[in-house]
Amino acid sequence: MKKIIIITGLTASGKSELADSTAKKYNGAIISADSVQIYKGLDIGSAKESIDVRKQIPHYLIDIKNFDEDYDVGQFVLDCENAINNIISNGQLPIVVGGTGLYIKALINGFNLGENRANLIFREKYERLANEFGKDYVWNELYKLNPEKAKSVHPNNLKRVIRYLELELNKYDENTQSVQSGCNASGNKSGILNKFKVLKLAIIDDRNVIYDKINKRVDRMIEQGLEKEMSNLIRNGATRNTHSTNSIGYKEWFDYFEGKQDYQTTVNLIKQHSRNYCKRQFTFLKTIPDLTFCTKSEAEEKIKEFMND
Repeated sequence: MKKIIIITGLTASGKSELADSTAKKYNGAIISADSVQIYKGLDIGSAKESIDVRKQIPHYLIDIKNFDEDYDVGQFVLDCENAINNIISNGQLPIVVGGTGLYIKALINGFNLGENRANLIFREKYERLANEFGKDYVWNELYKLNPEKAKSVHPNNLKRVIRYLELELNKYDENTQSVQSGCNASGNKSGILNKFKVLKLAIIDDRNVIYDKINKRVDRMIEQGLEKEMSNLIRNGATRNTHSTNSIGYKEWFDYFEGKQDYQTTVNLIKQHSRNYCKRQFTFLKTIPDLTFCTKSEAEEKIKEFMND
């Protein structure tokens, strides 16, 4: 049976280094499971591997979208499956690596590529409208369809408002209903991993060690030109509502460029938000079944055993 290795884990835990060394040792190719690395121009802040490294080792799902394009977990699963098939056909070992837990969970659990993806796109749309026009705008959309339902929820409870709106639109939109019913009947659920023997690793470390690595990594990003990278994105049209630049390492710069905060505050916020994200990562990764939590050195041993088995 063919093998696949999945490496996820905390920010700055050494996932990429482990994936690179594993790929070199076992003739592997890397599939990025990072929701920011898919975008062109977001290089430094997403900690993409250098061009030199990507020339030595095949990398998939990096720089596949322009910064102003949308991308969702359903598309990731489709793209990841295609990449796995290509890598296998080339006689190489697929290595999926990244810290976007939603991507990893969808790949491992299987993903209904019809209804769930449609729902996700719907919710993201109304979250963007709320960011742009305010939460009352979305609440009013619900009120137009069902005043009583709208009165039962406060406009600030955006998640519930969007959920109610989704239910109402499904009720009134026959096209939407037929699409979703078709997806449910077909059971179009992703499950490519069932065809392979899979090692699923989550790299962790002592919290203080990780936090120190995060701080140092942000400092390196600053030295490499993160400020200029963000300036270029804004000059090319990126705004607070652009999905790609609403990620950590990028969104903190908007207030700086608008003169609302100083340079050091911006850098400190990137570090703080990265540390906070690390906590959320760990909590989310614990919800993914069959992950083996280990340090980087322990992971190296587990990979060796897996490949020799």
